[in-house]
Amino acid sequence: MSVIAAPSGRSHGSAWVAFALLIAGTLGAYQISGLNQALLFLIGGALGMTLYHASFGFTSSWRVFIKERRGRGLRAQMLMLALAVLLFFPALGAGELFGNPVEGFVSPVSLSVMIGAFIFGIGMQLGGGCASGTLYTVGGGSARMIVTLAFFCAGSLFATAHLDWWFNLPHLAPISVVQSLGVMPALLLNFMLFALIAGATVYFEKKRHGSLEAEPQSQTQGWKRFIRGPWPLLWAGVLLTLLNFATLALAGRPWGVTSALAVWAAKTASFAGVDVASWSYWQQPANAKALSDSIWLDITSVMNFGIMLGALLAASLAGKFAPNFNIPKRSLLAAVIGGLLLGYGARLAYGCNIGAYFSGIASGSVHGWLWLVFAFAGNSIGVKLRPAFFPGERPQPEKLTGC
Repeated sequence: MSVIAAPSGRSHGSAWVAFALLIAGTLGAYQISGLNQALLFLIGGALGMTLYHASFGFTSSWRVFIKERRGRGLRAQMLMLALAVLLFFPALGAGELFGNPVEGFVSPVSLSVMIGAFIFGIGMQLGGGCASGTLYTVGGGSARMIVTLAFFCAGSLFATAHLDWWFNLPHLAPISVVQSLGVMPALLLNFMLFALIAGATVYFEKKRHGSLEAEPQSQTQGWKRFIRGPWPLLWAGVLLTLLNFATLALAGRPWGVTSALAVWAAKTASFAGVDVASWSYWQQPANAKALSDSIWLDITSVMNFGIMLGALLAASLAGKFAPNFNIPKRSLLAAVIGGLLLGYGARLAYGCNIGAYFSGIASGSVHGWLWLVFAFAGNSIGVKLRPAFFPGERPQPEKLTGC
């Protein structure tokens, strides 16, 4: 693989840095944890490039639909989910993939999911991104999103101090439609729901605008478009699904993001002298292991590092890596509040737009659908709050972005 010269000197240099770090990270992951971890790091890099080049933002897609009734982004998400369940359900029904055991993210249907997803939804609009959106925009050079990420981590840690209380609120046991209905009925049910949502976006968009929004034409074509972007949303939806499926094959479970952010914050707090290890959440075997082990042994952390570096490489190749540290005070405050809400909400809801929504629905978990409903409601509130923090903001439905 060769690094193609980017339009600006700064981007040209950062492209080489990103490429070198991706190589170093791959080799480091291989040395520390083996081939699977190295491949998962590279999958993270591919996810970051895909998210950046397609500007595949859950936050912006939902905001554009809520404000402008443009549904192109939501329809791309429905296609992504339809392909995901088509790939995931047979493997999860069999309990194995390529001879290796696999399991999905199936979590309780609970009041904490409803509240957490709602809080997360508000945080998406104030923070300027979802979980994947925060990572790829940080990698792409957004100084503001570094603030969101820092407080995302802090909110995740705060939530772990209270999770026992939240998880004891009224709840049902985890429900998997794959296990409850069987693979084919579960597929048909999910396809019907995806079609219903996609159809609703078509109806509301045509009702307001008379026609559907067309995919913007790119001035870059051929192989240069693949290297520098932008990529069509539908390309991204397919690629994200295939990469999530590759994660399932290698890790034995789907793609997740936010558990690592809690680990990063907990390790930082422990280093600062906070006795995080005494908290009940961090005494659970898997969490205690994550807290004590090297961060390079944590699959989610390794993939998150890859996402940020992949986005850095994509931004550099596109000539768009140009960090701006002149952040308006209101926007900075929104990043702080939004980050805290994102982190806290994700832990209550057993995940974020990736772990609960994308991978949850792909796993056949009913909690993924519950997350979608309440996160969308939270986004509706967040959209109404945005003018207080982003005065003069005007919607740009022709260009979906991660924030």
